[in-house]
Amino acid sequence: MNIRKEEIKDYNEVFKVIKNAFKDEQYSDHREQFLVEKLRNSESFIPELSLVAEIDNKIVGYILLTKIKIVDDNSNQVTSLALAPVAVLKKHQGKGIGGNLIRKAHQIAKELKFKSIILLGHKKYYPKFGYEMTKKYGIKLPFDVPDENCMLIELEENALENVTGIVEYPAEFYAY
Repeated sequence: MNIRKEEIKDYNEVFKVIKNAFKDEQYSDHREQFLVEKLRNSESFIPELSLVAEIDNKIVGYILLTKIKIVDDNSNQVTSLALAPVAVLKKHQGKGIGGNLIRKAHQIAKELKFKSIILLGHKKYYPKFGYEMTKKYGIKLPFDVPDENCMLIELEENALENVTGIVEYPAEFYAY
């Protein structure tokens, strides 16, 4: 398996991978592929954190991390990243591709000096990569979802010490 930065020529294939990966997900609006299209054209997009996984030169997985903010009651802001989405073709799921994408994205995010990542996801999947509930940190997502699905990871030790507030997603998360 090869993990590399997404290129413009990959966009159509990535669209199909995301659509396939989420088509049967119960807690999905089945529009994640459109979110990715919007985020690529946003100020929050970081090309180095838009990654594809290939097997035999065919794209089988994708991950995207984009810039977000954590805003406290006094309007203080801390930059973080949102992991959304990670997608693997149905026929390739359960083979560690998503995990490899997550680990590679963490590595690149650290190299780019980002200190944390926040996500909304499966409560049993992400903790094995070090994710914990945002509630533990006093950080909330801006919509009503179960606490156990709201998670974060510190890429730098104590990066979110004394950081509380509500996650502020780019407008693209709401307009797709």
